Amino acid sequence: MRKSHPIRRVVLATAATVSGVVLLLSLKPSSDPASASAAGAAPSAAAAGQESPQGGTGAAGTTTVDGNATQTQYGVVQVRLTVANGKITQAQAIQAPKGGTSDQKTALSVPQLNKEAVAAQSANIDSVSGATYTSTGYKQSLQSALDKVKAAGASSGSSSGSSSGSSSGSSSSGSAQAQAKTVTGQVAQTQYGPVQVRITVSGGKITEAEAVQAPKGGTSDQKTALSVPKLNQEAVAAQSANIDSVSGATYTSAGYKQSLQSALDQAGG
Repeated sequence: MRKSHPIRRVVLATAATVSGVVLLLSLKPSSDPASASAAGAAPSAAAAGQESPQGGTGAAGTTTVDGNATQTQYGVVQVRLTVANGKITQAQAIQAPKGGTSDQKTALSVPQLNKEAVAAQSANIDSVSGATYTSTGYKQSLQSALDKVKAAGASSGSSSGSSSGSSSGSSSSGSAQAQAKTVTGQVAQTQYGPVQVRITVSGGKITEAEAVQAPKGGTSDQKTALSVPKLNQEAVAAQSANIDSVSGATYTSAGYKQSLQSALDQAGG
């Protein structure tokens, strides 16, 4: 076949075209890996940016404290507090009298006592009518939980104060909080039964008073339920044993004041 033959020219042209296409295809993928890596870098950077906010501390400074279990005539009462930034945010009775009529009294009184504890931010709350023993035990356990919170605060306060150079000031406030203590007076025998008073003293003042023993049985139950809460309140208000007797409960009142005075003597007046 001659070089100038038309078929030969067509074959050569086709071969040249195929070669050009192959060269173009071989050159195009060389730019794809770079673009692919650039596209892949953006999601990884975005993922890294999303991880940093995950490291929040959450509810820092929130603690849960259990008060002492208090034995009452109808069962054990124990209070748990949740405290955040020095304030009670939740109170609950993790133990309370149960069985028989105690179930009803607990169901009625405990929610109310929980609310009052948060509202008052102290153990100085009113007893629930019809649940005197449960209320007394609740307040006692609540006070012990508060004492634990104060003790923890005094410890951290004194250490931070000494590090900042104001050790004398923090020590005085810390020692005042550390002085909170519970003192039980001697048993006073009355015509209707023994009376014994327990007081909580903080900073030289009575912060709580309660009768751990009181006449019971028959009409004594009613008289005790009526008189003891009043005597407790008067003891805290008067800051002494010089309080009025409750009408109709003269013997209980006399025994209460006698035991209260002995508790005050033990606490240093």
